[in-house]
Amino acid sequence: MRDLLRIEELTAGYGEAIVLFDVNVTVKEGKALALLGRNGVGKTTLVNTIIGVTRQRKGVIQFNGRDMSRLDPEDRAHAGIGWVPQERNIFKSLTVLENLTAVAQPGPWNVERVFDMFPRLSERKSNLGNQLSGGEQQMLAIGRALMLNPKLLLLDEPTEGLAPIIVEELLRALQRLFREEGLSGIVIEQHAKKILGMTDDAIVLERGRVVLSGHSADLLADSAQLEHYLGLAAAG
Repeated sequence: MRDLLRIEELTAGYGEAIVLFDVNVTVKEGKALALLGRNGVGKTTLVNTIIGVTRQRKGVIQFNGRDMSRLDPEDRAHAGIGWVPQERNIFKSLTVLENLTAVAQPGPWNVERVFDMFPRLSERKSNLGNQLSGGEQQMLAIGRALMLNPKLLLLDEPTEGLAPIIVEELLRALQRLFREEGLSGIVIEQHAKKILGMTDDAIVLERGRVVLSGHSADLLADSAQLEHYLGLAAAG
């Protein structure tokens, strides 16, 4: 199975501030990676560097066999990198349907498939983005990213601040995407045990460096490592 994303010796940050140091990450085609670590260790910065909005000091970002290091964010998106940020960034003055169709690219994911995954969005397709609950906005953000028909989906804390029933619904959707649809992905998630159960590999960041990497199942079975690097709350 070939590498879809390969990051080697990446050092990056914002302006003069360096946040990531000599980071190495590989995502295989059709596989999902859990990106774990306590708050402030560089997880979002790593995702932001993949999409091209930080200052890359050194290293290589190769996606689908192509060096992405010098490409701007728009070109990276067109190359097949989808992104669901913490802020969601939906178009709040557009309807659900307009949000989805405004960014659509040719491919297997279309409005009908998104509505099949998130029936709530179908029920609210004429509602404006600012009329949706937080959970519905997150579903829309994921659906909009899928409408780009990405080869790699990046999700930054997709369940943060949501009600438990919505969290379970979103996790079921991610399970389907990664396990049934075979979409490649990177997920930043505080609920480590939940996301490790549906990803193939995992890395843990600490102070901008990769301190642990391996198979998700192995880390899931190692409660001592989870507690050491993530703390009891995140590990649970």
